[in-house]
Amino acid sequence: MKFALTAVLALCCALQPAIAADAGYAIRLMTPETALKAALAGQAACRKAGFQVTIAVVDRTGQVQVVLRDRFAGMHTPEAAIDKAWTAASFKMDTTALAKATAAGTASSGIRHIPRALAVGGGMLVEAAGAPYGAIGVSGAPSGDNDDHCARAAIDAIIDDLNL
Repeated sequence: MKFALTAVLALCCALQPAIAADAGYAIRLMTPETALKAALAGQAACRKAGFQVTIAVVDRTGQVQVVLRDRFAGMHTPEAAIDKAWTAASFKMDTTALAKATAAGTASSGIRHIPRALAVGGGMLVEAAGAPYGAIGVSGAPSGDNDDHCARAAIDAIIDDLNL
């Protein structure tokens, strides 16, 4: 018994530096200027395609950094864009893929009942240099595929900046 107690104490002491080393961590975040650059690029892509949308950019924790609503975008689009971005950041995947993964009858279909989870196209994760930075949400184009196109343009506008 004494040997077992000694072994447990020795193990605890050996693990102490590892536990202390994991007490904190560093994360990467987009600057507000980078988030705005993405939103403007997404808006430009949508305008070029003839769509009036709202673009939302959230950080990796789902906190809103930028919301940019075009003048004729529908009243529902700001909330939908924010929720699409929040969903992509929260589930660490694009919302088009989440829509397929949570379709009715699948094991994950219950995810659609989580408040704010919006499993429709238009939300894309922003990842660079092996780390998530946040997400882009677009709402107002006639389909999720069109929203995805504008979100991709937003990401393409900043990806080189984030990879440096």
